[in-house]
Amino acid sequence: MVLGLGVMIGAGIFSIAGRQAATTAGPGVILSFMIAGIACLLACLCYAELSSTIPASGSAYTFTYVIFGEVWAWIIGWALLLEMLLAAAVVARAWAIYAVQTLTDLGVAVPYPETSQTVLAVLILAVLTGVVALGARIGIRTLWVMVVGKLLAIGAVIVVGFLHFDPANLGDFVVDPRPSTTPPDTVIDVVLGQSADFGWIGVFAAAPAIAFAYLGFDIVATAAEETANAPTAVPKGMIRSLVLATVIYIAVALVMVGMVPYTAIEAQAPLASGFAKVGVSWMVHVINLGAVLGLTTVILVLVVGQTRVIFSMGRDGLLPRGLARISRRYHTPTRTTLILGLVTILLAVFAPVLSLEELVVMGTLYAFMFVAAGVIVMRRTMPDLPRGFTVPLSPWLPACSLLATLWLMVNLKVITWASFGLWMAFGLLVYLVYGRRHSLLAPGRAARAPGRGRHRR
Repeated sequence: MVLGLGVMIGAGIFSIAGRQAATTAGPGVILSFMIAGIACLLACLCYAELSSTIPASGSAYTFTYVIFGEVWAWIIGWALLLEMLLAAAVVARAWAIYAVQTLTDLGVAVPYPETSQTVLAVLILAVLTGVVALGARIGIRTLWVMVVGKLLAIGAVIVVGFLHFDPANLGDFVVDPRPSTTPPDTVIDVVLGQSADFGWIGVFAAAPAIAFAYLGFDIVATAAEETANAPTAVPKGMIRSLVLATVIYIAVALVMVGMVPYTAIEAQAPLASGFAKVGVSWMVHVINLGAVLGLTTVILVLVVGQTRVIFSMGRDGLLPRGLARISRRYHTPTRTTLILGLVTILLAVFAPVLSLEELVVMGTLYAFMFVAAGVIVMRRTMPDLPRGFTVPLSPWLPACSLLATLWLMVNLKVITWASFGLWMAFGLLVYLVYGRRHSLLAPGRAARAPGRGRHRR
């Protein structure tokens, strides 16, 4: 649960509700959170079944390997690599922005703010990479402290916000639609040739952006090999953390649209400006502190997740086998952690990661599709495998998860689809040049990775 809450509740909890309410959905943003939560819960149930059946590092990559084979597993692993590396770099840059803002609000002079943000982004990535490399136990203890801290900050936001709640601010819960002021740029908008804000269209259009806030529960499955009683504990951790995160997000959204009318929300700093409008300006310090703690835990869990996926791919021979080496001293894939930490730092410094946020969503949703399909296929091809958790009403709920994921994907921008296609094409080239020839399943290679051959047979 702490892994799930650590990655799902970040700085977005203080901004996404107000931003979507002001620009897309109005007070109906609360319904948008419910819709996004249901879509992610369907995917979470599918992850829970597969992780209870195949409790191994690698999450969707490992599931796909067992169910669909090596080529599809490589594709999913490559998508997860994009998701986690880019997400860690994006969140580190956002963390640095909030850290500088927090210091400034406290009266601390920060020289050369933009340079300072870059330095802080590098610093937080280096520190958290070191924490993970030194051992998962240290990382989990650190995570516990920070998750408790940010939950206390969120609790303060909810309690103080409800003290200034005015039902009149909800007005017409679903406001009248109006033509969008931006040209169509998502796949569905381009297909339909138009776009609109607010109304029921706005409520549903806000859901894909909000779904970004819930992403991350899947990373819990990457720690399955390091979890006691994984077939039971991992599914419970994923489902409970997602449900709790959904409740918390909805509570914050209700506070946001209840304190001030949606027309008066400032999209750049919605909660901070909302508290300022009701005369509680000191809450900005609580929000900044909560954002810094929230983003810190997100980075920490992402570092853990990406190392476990690459560890699994290295163990299978699809990437250099040295990436699957466990440190005898720290009992973690220390070398892999340090290499990925360096790559993430380079991305955070040299790539325009803040403008590539949607690629993180695309990579995650792509994996969601295969996991939902995997539940359906595995029920037919491997019906006798013991399962610690089963998706109810299968195959109908997994099919609903598949459709919901596709709907979220077509609400992403056309440029995101194009960029993702280029990344996947490059990944396929890497597989053909290296992965296929070095795979443990390549012709003439009889070896099997420890603990994995039984799944493939």
